[in-house]
Amino acid sequence: MRKVLIAAHVHEVLLKGLEDEGYACVVREDIKQEEAYGMVQDFVGVITSTRLQIDERMIDAASKLEWIGRMGSGMEVIDVAYAEAKGIRCYGSPEGNANAVAEHALGMLLSLTKRIVVGANEVKAGKWLRNENRGIELEGKTIGIIGFGHTGRAFAKKLSVFDMNILAYDKYPAANVPDYVEIAESYTRIKEEADIISFHVPLQADTINYFNKEFMNGFQKPFILVNTSRGKVVNTDALYKGLSLGKVKGACLDVLEQEPLSKMPNELRNTLGKMLLLPQVIITPHIAGYSFEAVFKMSRILLGKIVIAG
Repeated sequence: MRKVLIAAHVHEVLLKGLEDEGYACVVREDIKQEEAYGMVQDFVGVITSTRLQIDERMIDAASKLEWIGRMGSGMEVIDVAYAEAKGIRCYGSPEGNANAVAEHALGMLLSLTKRIVVGANEVKAGKWLRNENRGIELEGKTIGIIGFGHTGRAFAKKLSVFDMNILAYDKYPAANVPDYVEIAESYTRIKEEADIISFHVPLQADTINYFNKEFMNGFQKPFILVNTSRGKVVNTDALYKGLSLGKVKGACLDVLEQEPLSKMPNELRNTLGKMLLLPQVIITPHIAGYSFEAVFKMSRILLGKIVIAG
């Protein structure tokens, strides 16, 4: 049988669907990079997430490889250009977790602006501080969404019911823009008007350290940062300094420059530790796009793309 390496957490619908198509699935969610190099020669397909890098070495070792599937958004874990040059098809599933990411981003934003996390923890500690925990409303605020693909659009849709001014910027021309979104021709306007910015960009050469000192200093007023895209988009040191100086009013992060915490360099860990002490910071462990429903949707989407291509 034609073997497929499943190096990601997937829903049963994908496993059963692949088996119905004549594939034999080898499930190894915890496989290490070096181990994979030594065994991929037998596989015609690989399903990965962020754990396994499908780089040039991996592709060269997988002499039978026909296709690669990515659970989630962002294809930076796959050397797509090299794979496609060798006739290997590459599939992503960003449609599958866009809603989950949008809901998570909204949840963090509301938790921060309403001081829900801080207030709840204080009540658990026996404190009842009403004045100190007064929140702010989203209505009438301006948000700048940077990256208007699947997740950026989904987030904008969630925000549309809050009567906010929604600006979106993407380096690629946007089509079918809903009437509750205004496209900014550059992020200069976002820097002039935004009370909140939210990143929904892939990790590419031009998005690494997108949020840095220069970017932050260009804003006309203090703002809240939301990042559910990729950790390396935001420079942690610059963000901490911005928070300390009041240039950044708050931060909602689901991703970090280095993950997991156990692999974080000491200097970065120290900066993060100081940032975590700030009440205006909420950090979650890269779970925004990992809901139960999202895993099912991504699995179903990947299966459909693989089957259609034959």
